[in-house]
Amino acid sequence: MSIDHGIPAPALKSRIHGCLLGGALGDALGYAVEFDSIDDIRQRFGPQGLTGLEQLSGPRHFSDDTQLTLYTVDGLVEALEWANAGVGADVNACLWLAYLRWLATQGEDAGASAPVPQPRWIDGNEVLRQRRHPEKDCISGLATGEMGTSARPVNPAAKGPGTVMRSAPFGLVPHIAPDAVYKLSADAAALTHGHPAAHQSAGIFSLLIHRLVSGDGLRDAAAAVCAHAAALPAVAPELPGRLGAALSLAEKGVVAPGELVQVLGGGWLAEEALAVALYAVLATLPADDAGTRPEWHFRNALAAAVNHSGGSDTAASLAGNILGALYGEDCLPAPWLDVLEAPEVIRGMADQLVKVTTGEG
Repeated sequence: MSIDHGIPAPALKSRIHGCLLGGALGDALGYAVEFDSIDDIRQRFGPQGLTGLEQLSGPRHFSDDTQLTLYTVDGLVEALEWANAGVGADVNACLWLAYLRWLATQGEDAGASAPVPQPRWIDGNEVLRQRRHPEKDCISGLATGEMGTSARPVNPAAKGPGTVMRSAPFGLVPHIAPDAVYKLSADAAALTHGHPAAHQSAGIFSLLIHRLVSGDGLRDAAAAVCAHAAALPAVAPELPGRLGAALSLAEKGVVAPGELVQVLGGGWLAEEALAVALYAVLATLPADDAGTRPEWHFRNALAAAVNHSGGSDTAASLAGNILGALYGEDCLPAPWLDVLEAPEVIRGMADQLVKVTTGEG
């Protein structure tokens, strides 16, 4: 089997590592200019804007996007460890406990009503204890000490990107049905965010990763998940609206940053961040797929996701997740990996997911 441009399909291990590292690279690139306008970005980095981690000096930090993605991995790993031992576990409870441990790393308290989770390997990594502008709805939703559900939501109006930014790992678990991928992701989103658009955006993003890991080409996977979103029961209309706009905009190729934000939004909401990422990876995929070079595609897509007056880190993180899942590690620029913060922590969590899903050491 090959991906849609004739390149041999990567192994699952490479896709898992590629997805998590690709997301962290995009996060680090976007985090450097997260709150900057396109004019400010161009003033700092030139007319092409920020196009690579080589342009940055000093530490290339990732944000809470990567922190929470890794804690999602940890929650899934714990549930799968129990399952592999023949013990049933509530997956969403494992994820809630993982997110509560992340909350503690941010210096926040979930209150006396919340359980006290047992520490795990991930908690001992100092880089994950840094406070990197965490999304307020993630903090406030967990700080209630209540395990939110879609039927009994915490933060009922919250629809920020804090759900979709952490949801790639659900799509990386093999041998589960698409409906289960969607449900796991949407249920986990409800732990912090109550708005249907936040749950549904997370579930659709996880489905996109799942389809890519299962061997779909990028265009086919994107079209399929957009159709799935439109058919969801009680769908938040802004989600299929933004996704449809992303597909249409991508047909024009890379557009001016002002047009991107005007059509898709600034990426400050879950469905907007997903739409910007989807646009970025599709707009930079050549019409002749056979001519695609994975690293070239990765660099150009992340530049499109970053260079606008919106939420650059989440859009670029999602784009990195998507292309890492599609191509595996082959798309990741080696010079970027050389300067990425704490790659050993990301690889450590990726290896844990590989082990519990495939048995590989």
